[in-house]
Formats: sequence, C-alpha cells, structure tokens
Amino acid sequence: MRNKEKVNLKDKFELFNEYWTPKIIGELNGQQVKLAKLKGEFVWHDHKHEDEMFLVIKGSIKIEFRDKTINLHEGEMYIVPRGVEHNPVAQEEAWVLLFEPSTTQHTGEVKDKLSVENPDWI
Repeated sequence: MRNKEKVNLKDKFELFNEYWTPKIIGELNGQQVKLAKLKGEFVWHDHKHEDEMFLVIKGSIKIEFRDKTINLHEGEMYIVPRGVEHNPVAQEEAWVLLFEPSTTQHTGEVKDKLSVENPDWI
C-alpha cells in the first residue's frame, strides 16, 4: 500500500516534465490514479476491456474519435468506454488525471514509441 499520505496534485505534476508518460500517484480497488502531461498528438488506440477516465487539471485537450471529437477544459472529465478507439490531443501543455484499472496498457494493443510498459510511481 503506497497511499499513506495526502497527495498534492500540483506538487506531483512538478516532479516530471515528460509528455505522454503517465505517473502513478495512487491505487484503490484494482484501479490506478495517474497523472500525465500531454502536448501534441498521441496515438490512435483502444482498451478492449477497460474504461478510461480523463480529468483535465490544467489546460485543455481534445479526445478524437472516428465519428466525433470531445473538447475538455480545466475541471472537465470524460470516460472513454472500453473498446472505443480514441486519440488524445493537446495543442498546448495540459495536465490530466487518469483513472483506470491497473491492467490497462498505455496504448492498448498498439505498440508505439510513446508506449509505456510500467509507469513509475511518484
């Protein structure tokens, strides 16, 4: 169990600068809470068996789908349903909190230079 202290999101975001490299900050009931800094375009992917929640802490992002685009701003969240192909994009740096099962692969079954196999705890 690593969740023994309170967590300040701003302090945690200041610990890293990499984009598209989620960091784990908590775990509960088989779910992980992750922080990520996003900038630019990610990679089209899906998660066959897991939903994925995006909560924008700072900035804005869009989540592209094959048939629509969802724009998210600070304080807004969206849950991508399992099996739905999507592509997150951030024109400027954005800070995002992700909530997803610990089994969720970063880029689903897609292998890309941006794929992270084992996210770090911070």
